[in-house]
Amino acid sequence: MPLNKMIQRSPVRIFEKVIGRGLGNGNLGVVLSRRGVGKTGFLIGLAVDNLLQGKKVLYISTKESVDHISAFFEQIFLSMSKNLEMDNVLQRQLEMERNRQILVYNRKLFSLEKLEQSVAFLKETTGFEPDMVILDGTPRFESTEEWEIEGVKKLAAGWGAELWASSNTHREGQEMDDRGVPMTVAHFENHLNVIVALCPENEHIKVNTLKEHNNEEIAQVSLELDPRTMLLRWR
Repeated sequence: MPLNKMIQRSPVRIFEKVIGRGLGNGNLGVVLSRRGVGKTGFLIGLAVDNLLQGKKVLYISTKESVDHISAFFEQIFLSMSKNLEMDNVLQRQLEMERNRQILVYNRKLFSLEKLEQSVAFLKETTGFEPDMVILDGTPRFESTEEWEIEGVKKLAAGWGAELWASSNTHREGQEMDDRGVPMTVAHFENHLNVIVALCPENEHIKVNTLKEHNNEEIAQVSLELDPRTMLLRWR
């Protein structure tokens, strides 16, 4: 299938419409779910979609190895290539890998200064400037501070990139607001542009948008995540 048609067919286009035609450069989106439900797969799916459009993605992890993350990207890419009847699969996979950078940090040693220095080094040595940044394992909303959220958003705005992070929800004992957003996350409401929750239901994972920029009325669209392929789909 031709690339343009394939991109148009992607369910990510529906998701982008639901969240106001995309997250937007310098903005922060947060994906919520219980541990192991599919936050990483969901975010990598968004990343692969961006990479297929020729955009550049920076994936930052404070909990997994480069090899583990690379394998997850390959898994999602191959599932997507089959689902979208992709042509020139090997060529597109190589292009995806060229436009992606994975940085792994020790959580205790990670800092905004190290991140800024790393991205500056990538730009200077390879010309890499991210269009999308995914934070895996940081920030930890239950222990972060407002200046850190402000700082990482400021960096993303300077790079001209959209920013995605995630946070765990728990079955019991977690204080929530009336939307089902943990209070540890809702505390930073003024800095969050989009909030998405992944909710397991029978044989699929429902994708619920809880915040869409400053709009009070959010489009109700049946989006879900396939737990076998970790691909987004809509009905």
